[in-house]
Formats: sequence, C-alpha cells, structure tokens
Amino acid sequence: MKLKMRMRRQKRLVMRLSLAALFLSGLAITAIPANAQVGAEAHSMWREYGGAADGAQYSSLRQINRTNVTKLQPAWMFATGDTRGYAFNPLVIGRTMYVLAHDNAVVALEAATGKELWSQPLHAKTLLITNRGLTYWQSKDGNDCRLILAVDNTLEELDANTGKPIESFGVNGRVDLREGLGRRPEDLRLVQSYNPGRIYGDLLILGSATNEEYESGPGDVRAYNVVTGKLAWTFHTIPHPGEPGYETWPKDAWKSVGGANAWSGMAIDNKRGIVFIPTASPKYNFYGANRPGKNLYGDSLLALNARTGKLIWYYQMVHHDIWDYDNATTPQLLTVHHDGHMVDVVVVASKVGFVWVFERATGKPLWPIKERAVPKSDMPGETTWPTQPFPSKPAPFARQSFTAKDLSPFLEARERESLLKQMAAARNGGLFTPPSTVNTVEMPGNNGGANFGGSAIDPVHGYFYVVSKDLPSMLKLAIASEPLKSGTPEDRGQAAYEANCSLCHGDNRQGQPPAIPSLVDINERLSNDEIQKTIRSGKGPMPSFERLGDAEVDAILTYLKHPDRVSGLLVPASKSVVSDPVHAHYRSGFGFMFAESGLPVIAPPWTTLTAYDLNNGEIRWQIPLGEVPELAAKGYRNTGSHFPKTNPVVTAGGLIFTGSRDRKVRALDSSSGKLLWEAEMHAAIEGMPAVYEVNGREYIVFCAAARSTTHTHAIPGHPASQEPIHGAYVAFALPTEDQRK
Repeated sequence: MKLKMRMRRQKRLVMRLSLAALFLSGLAITAIPANAQVGAEAHSMWREYGGAADGAQYSSLRQINRTNVTKLQPAWMFATGDTRGYAFNPLVIGRTMYVLAHDNAVVALEAATGKELWSQPLHAKTLLITNRGLTYWQSKDGNDCRLILAVDNTLEELDANTGKPIESFGVNGRVDLREGLGRRPEDLRLVQSYNPGRIYGDLLILGSATNEEYESGPGDVRAYNVVTGKLAWTFHTIPHPGEPGYETWPKDAWKSVGGANAWSGMAIDNKRGIVFIPTASPKYNFYGANRPGKNLYGDSLLALNARTGKLIWYYQMVHHDIWDYDNATTPQLLTVHHDGHMVDVVVVASKVGFVWVFERATGKPLWPIKERAVPKSDMPGETTWPTQPFPSKPAPFARQSFTAKDLSPFLEARERESLLKQMAAARNGGLFTPPSTVNTVEMPGNNGGANFGGSAIDPVHGYFYVVSKDLPSMLKLAIASEPLKSGTPEDRGQAAYEANCSLCHGDNRQGQPPAIPSLVDINERLSNDEIQKTIRSGKGPMPSFERLGDAEVDAILTYLKHPDRVSGLLVPASKSVVSDPVHAHYRSGFGFMFAESGLPVIAPPWTTLTAYDLNNGEIRWQIPLGEVPELAAKGYRNTGSHFPKTNPVVTAGGLIFTGSRDRKVRALDSSSGKLLWEAEMHAAIEGMPAVYEVNGREYIVFCAAARSTTHTHAIPGHPASQEPIHGAYVAFALPTEDQRK
C-alpha cells in the first residue's frame, strides 16, 4: 500500500515538473484542454465514419509518428475486383474491417491481413448506395451486432458477423425512406444520403440527399429505432405550420419545396445528448422566386436533442441560398482555450470558404459575426436577402473572388483572350453575386471550398485542418421549357434535352471537354443502360436527374441516338416567354471553369490544406496539397492537385494522413505541413483513410478506387488514359521490428 501511495506521489510530481518545464520553455499550455485525454479511448479505434461520434477524423494512436513514418511499408492490399469509384471510409470493429467492393457488396476483411471473411451483395437496382461509409451498432451485451446502410432509398441491416440480411428489421428487412415526408413516395426519386448516419443509443439519426431540382423532396432529419426500424422522431428542415421558422417561407412551402437537407456528416456530443447537423441549400439551387424569405433551416448548423429531435439552437450561414453554398463538411467537436476559459465548441467549414465556430451548448459564436450588404438580383420574381453573415475570425481558407488578374499562367494564349472577353462581360460583384441570365462569376464555386470529409481536428491542442478546392464557376440561368406533348419522339427528346441538359452540354451536345463531356456519338461509347444510370444517379460534377420520368429519359436517349431526325420546329427553351416568374423553372448550367487541358482556369494552387489554431482563431500555416504529375515533371510542384474530394486524418503521432487525385498518399507534419512521407498508388484517392490497431500494430488504410485519375484530365502532349482502373484498399504499417520499439 505504501509503495502504491509513493508511486502515485511520484507520478503527480513528475506531471507537475513536466508541466512546469513546458511552461518555462514558452509553450502555450493553455492550448491543451483540461479534458484532453477523455476521448483517447474513443479515438484509438475506427468504429464510425470519421473515426468517432464527434466526427474528428483523428486517431490517438502514436506508434507511427514523425520520427519513423518514413519507414512505412505496405502491410496488405485487397483488390475491389471492379472499376467502380469508391469514396469509402473503412470501418474497423475489433479485428474485422468492413469495406465496399465486388460491385457494391459489403465485404468483411481480417484487419491485420486483408483476407476476405465474407461478402454480401447489395443487389442495388440503381447506383443509390451509402457509399462513403457504414454505420455499426451493437447491443449492450454485444450479442446483437449490425451494419446499417441505405440502398435504393431503403434502410437495410446486415448481421456484422455473417453479412446476412436481418429480416426482422422494418418490413421484410427494409424501411422505405420515401415514406413519411408528406409527398407521394412514388414521386420521390432520391431521398437517401451517400453518407452514413450516426448512432445515439438505440437510434439511427439520418439525413438525406434529395435531388437538385424544384420537385425535390424535403430534407427532413429523422431518427429510426435500430432494432425495429420504427420512426422515432422527425425534424422538419422546411418547417410545418406552428413550427419556428415557418414564417421564413411562403405559406405551406413544406408541401412543394425541397432540399434544406443534411447530406453530409453529423457529430454527436454524447455527454450533452446533442446532435449537430449541417444542412444544404433549398431547391432549386440557383433560383428561388418560388421561395421568398430566409428559408430556415437551409444552409444552417442545427443543434438538436438527439433523443427527441427538438431544436436546441441553430445558425444560418447563407440566407435564401441561390448559389448552392451548402454546409458540406462534418461538424467537429473540440475544446479550446478562449478568453481565459476552456470552452467546448463545434466547428464546421463550408463551400463559401469560412470557418464557423460556436459554443456547443448555446450556439453563441466564438468570435463576432457581422451581416453585410450583398448585391441584389436582377432576375424577375427573385428577391434575394439583402445581407449575408461574415465571420470576423478565423480568416477564410479559400479565395473568395476571381478576376482577370487571377487567370492561370498555364492557359494557351487563345484561351486567355477568350476568357478575358467572357469575364469582362460577366457579372462579378463578389462572393454573393446572384446568378442571372447573363454569365455570372461564382467563387469559390458551388463545387469549391470545403466538401464532404474535408476537415479534421486535433482535439488535444484545439487545432483544425481543412482541405479546400478553388474552382470558379460561370453560372447562367435560362428558362426550362415544358415537355412536348406532340411531335416525333426525337422532337420530344430534344425538348427534354433542352430543358435538362443543354445548359451544361450545349445546344450542339458538344459539352466542355474534358470537364463536361461531349454527348455527340455518346451511343457509340456507352450503352443505353449506362447512359440511363448516369442520368438517374449522376456522375462526378453532374447531379442526379432522378425526378425525370421514364418517358422523358427514353425521349432523351432517342434524341441522342438520332439527333438528325428532329423536325427543327422546337423553340429553344431560353427563348420561351416567362409569364409567371414565381412559378417559372429557371435552370443553370454548372459552368465549372476548366481550361481545355482539364485544369482550372484560375491560377494555382487549386487545392490547399489550411491549419488553424482555434484557441486564438489564427491560421497556423497553409500549403498547396498534392500536385499534377504532368506539371510536376516540368518543375511545377506547388500547384495542388485538381478536382479532389480529399479527406484528411490527424494522429497523436503528429501526422496528417491524406490522399488525392494525383494517385499519391502522404504523411505531413501536423505542426508545419511539411511532407514527411509519400507513396504512389495505382489509382486516385477520394475516400477517407482509417487508422487502427491490431495486436499492438498500428495501420493506416487507404481506398485507392476513385473513378477518374489525374490522367483523365491530361495536359497537352500527355494523352488521357482510357484503360479501366481497378480499385484496392491498401494498408500501411511499420516493419514488425520497428513497431515493437
């Protein structure tokens, strides 16, 4: 007993001496939260999407660290057996890893070897699968273990030990997510999110993706009982009568307007019982005459009671969004030292390029946020909100303007001249310039800024890391025509094409290669089934057109196959007369501004990684992330990769692990961003790595299975690769002799 007491006193003395040494050396002790070790156990595993319920994308493992990371070597590889593009975050439960592979099957692997244990096909009729991660739940006694995911707009569960479907869940093993939304289920083509939900007790809390059009479903957040599949609660992101926020929409907007949905990740504060949910724009994305008002709870951060779904607080980042400026990243939870106190905060990054930091319990911003006047819309019937919120701190992580002086030095002279003329004639009033019937510059762009899985935290020190993409857009609105009731099948197909496809692919179907492919002779390159799946489910920057009926899709296919058979009598949609602007269906081409080379027209860096100290709200460092191999070979190495959805992970070993579209995985020093280690993969990276430990050995596993690689966007003189790329999961670890040290 005396020996134990003496050891405890010695331990306390050593701790005091260590803290004193740190203080005397000038380090900021206050940057380290008092409860820094509370979540160490949760962050030592990878049992949820993003590692843990707080969405941290952080691991407390430190066997792999700054001093030995250069010794990393492949530990095992598991081939997906297909050419599908997976943006997946592996799940690790004990010694078992769960992934997607084998043409969208759930596969269980030995986490230490990559050996396949079982595979369960999902039998998806469409491409609608929760393809970024899975949700795991187990009963208190551990006898009931389940994997939860969505397929074809239905929830399904698998036995985590065998992969067999759990038939007692819902009705014959399924819960139809289209039901209970106040719309006819058969009219809702897309409801499920590609991100998994979060578990709170015996509840699965779930968001939705909806589609991008006027007839999209509402973005209700819902919780289901994990065992029975019964609906436990619903939060209406488009409020119903009597609910707070109802007055920010037209009367009964919830019956017809869609979106304001939670398609990205969520975070749960288990101690307080709060779930934090980021929401997206109302629909349609770029024209809102049918929904005047602030449109709560679109583009907001919601704090809900995780058990009941009741609203605790909210903050709206974009009022009456007509830019598609979603809150696209997972909120993340950490504790910082602020104004002399330890404060529990939630932080979220957005497409706009801002970092938003709030006190978790109250929603009070950590630093002042000011409403500033923004440009008005010149569109008939459109009433934009006169102001938008701008955080005073932290500073933005992305460029928020794009002018002629920002053009890329890699442009050909002819391209540069054309772009200068185009930009001189465009509307370009800054961050919140409303889209119009003339070209309108949008920056960072609706596919720029931060996106899903794009941020990570160090909860021990109060640091925040975010990956951002600078990709300006040139938007232009045009009225969509109604489907033709008469004429040849090709005429009806041309009308449907004009209404849905021409703004991006052009009236001549030539697109803007390589970013927006040509549809000329598309039937010689793809089967009808492949074209139909792309229309239904989207691909790359192209959104889903699930709202289109079978007749319209068939008509488009007929027109694309025989465009020479149209009668020539169709009046282009853009020349239609608008008699009722409030109910008019304007649409916009996405207009991502790529050069003919496939690179963005803005000067690099195209991708950056920014490190923040959220104790003081300052940027610690910012670096270009990744490269374009063809340019790097010519000596241009600080460009950043292009067109990424990069998901970083931070570790207690002082590292940031990340992969990118240049087919490389990297370990960076989290204190400086310095590159410490990299390895080239056979395919591009788009998903999130997972960090885990088995038998005392630490592993980092990457999903190298992105559909398009850097070579898909080739630089002149470097032809694009047409060979299919097979995916794989690749795990790295230290040599066995080093991991014992």
